[in-house]
Amino acid sequence: MRPMLPLALATLLAACDPPVAPPQATDGGTHAIGTVQGDGARSPLEGREVTVEGVVTGNFGRHLGGWFLQDAGDGDPATADGLFVLAENAFEVRHGERVRVRGRVLEHGDGDDATVTALRPLAVEPLGRGDVDVAAIAAPPDDWERYEAMQVRIEAPLTVSGQHDLARRGVLVTAFDGRLFTPTEIASPGREAAAVAADNARRMLLLDDARADQDPARVWYLPDGAQAPRAGSVVEDVAGIVDQRFGRYRLQLTAPIRLRAAPRPPPPRVGGDVRIATLNLENLFNGDGRGGGFPTERGARAPAELEAQLARLVATIAALEPDIVALMELENDGYGPDSSIARLVAALNRDGGDWRFVDAGSGPGDDVIRVGLLHRGTRIRAVGAAATLESGPFRHRSRAPLAQAFVPVAAGTNAGPVFTVVANHFKSKGCGDASGGNRDRGDGQGCWNALRHESARRLLDWLDTDPTGSGSDLVAIVGDLNAYAMEDPVRELREAGWRDALESATRPYSYVYDGQAGRLDHAFLSPALAARLAGATEWHNNADEPTNVGYRAGNGGNSGQGPWRSSDHDPLLVGLHLRTP
Repeated sequence: MRPMLPLALATLLAACDPPVAPPQATDGGTHAIGTVQGDGARSPLEGREVTVEGVVTGNFGRHLGGWFLQDAGDGDPATADGLFVLAENAFEVRHGERVRVRGRVLEHGDGDDATVTALRPLAVEPLGRGDVDVAAIAAPPDDWERYEAMQVRIEAPLTVSGQHDLARRGVLVTAFDGRLFTPTEIASPGREAAAVAADNARRMLLLDDARADQDPARVWYLPDGAQAPRAGSVVEDVAGIVDQRFGRYRLQLTAPIRLRAAPRPPPPRVGGDVRIATLNLENLFNGDGRGGGFPTERGARAPAELEAQLARLVATIAALEPDIVALMELENDGYGPDSSIARLVAALNRDGGDWRFVDAGSGPGDDVIRVGLLHRGTRIRAVGAAATLESGPFRHRSRAPLAQAFVPVAAGTNAGPVFTVVANHFKSKGCGDASGGNRDRGDGQGCWNALRHESARRLLDWLDTDPTGSGSDLVAIVGDLNAYAMEDPVRELREAGWRDALESATRPYSYVYDGQAGRLDHAFLSPALAARLAGATEWHNNADEPTNVGYRAGNGGNSGQGPWRSSDHDPLLVGLHLRTP
């Protein structure tokens, strides 16, 4: 009689195929699994028939198409002591069972090197029960290949660096030695960024749920009742089997993890008497403005989702307590009462607010999304007409910038100097239609870098002409530049003498992509305005949050109100000394 496993683990490890009597393996010599694995990415015995003996460390036939087998080792630390055995022949095996397997060696997976060495079994013979050691890993190995298909235990805390694939596929991105940062956020494009990328790849470890189905009702390895963890959380007690699929090494977990959840941060506070916030809205689309027109082209799919989106955005803006807000990814649908910007302002003023929007007359630009500016009418007054730049790279790719001069007011009179805020949203890094110098050059800046760089140059040339006619040298460039801190467009602004409002911050970030954090959202101040800087910070209410708690509430997410995951970008808040003492 086979020993019983705990129900949850038995369910996870059991094969999906009905029991059959396995044919007996032929007599003859056996290979140590390490000699089948070899010390390279592919087996030196690929295509040959071999016989191995080992202990079944996990049967994932239902979801991964096979089971893992491990022996006591061949004495060579450069060779892995585990193999993946395809389950296509329906041999019944159980976790902890010792078996002899005769089969043909192959590389299973995607691509030439992103494969796991495997056997296609021809015969399986049960040999009783057994056990094998679990390798303890306290630091990221130089090469996971030496642990392929082996049981391991991670004896170091891992930091959650991203969870974009958690709700969909049960995969959590973690890292040794703290969270991962986008290479060009902290290093110059090219060789330096490549070195950071290589170190990120070395430190990254994917935790997988050993399942192939999508959209699970819950991720079984998270502690009971735990929500998807924020990036920055710490996981411990990690145990599983090293696998390689979809181009990356990962642990197929065999036990729940222990989680130390990162807390949600309170709203930030900055000094000064005028506060400017910048926020990418993650596609605020309003339908037809009268309850119809859903699903929208980019944003809410139904009126309820729009209401949830608006509630979160209002909660975010209210918590920041700004006087001016620069907006990105706003539907470009005019300025009438049914427009998206009018709907947002109405939601902000529902409880007696004093918000107004800058009316540029049209656009700016003819993209489906645009930038916008809001201000509190009792504290800030718009001066003159808004100005836009709709030529060159801003005609069809980068969204047209919007500049407006403002003045602080008190009791209806001016209470400080005129200053200008310019809202921006440069072309994204997606490679669709990219050609020539806008192709990905492999230096870490992605596609369309040349156009973003040209956008920065053209923006500076335009601002030199004082487009608002304010005559003021107090100017702020804010918004989503779709460029990280060390990339060409941002360096262009810095080298032209504009000051990064977050230059003294420690590892700032506003966006998490592929498990790596970086800053796409910026605030640059003219030298005269920089002298009035009182403080600047980000509020990590969005980028660290799991995607499935956003306003679209996919995969069981929470659609309730609150500022959390109101967008995929974090807002930026800048405080300035502008009011006359």
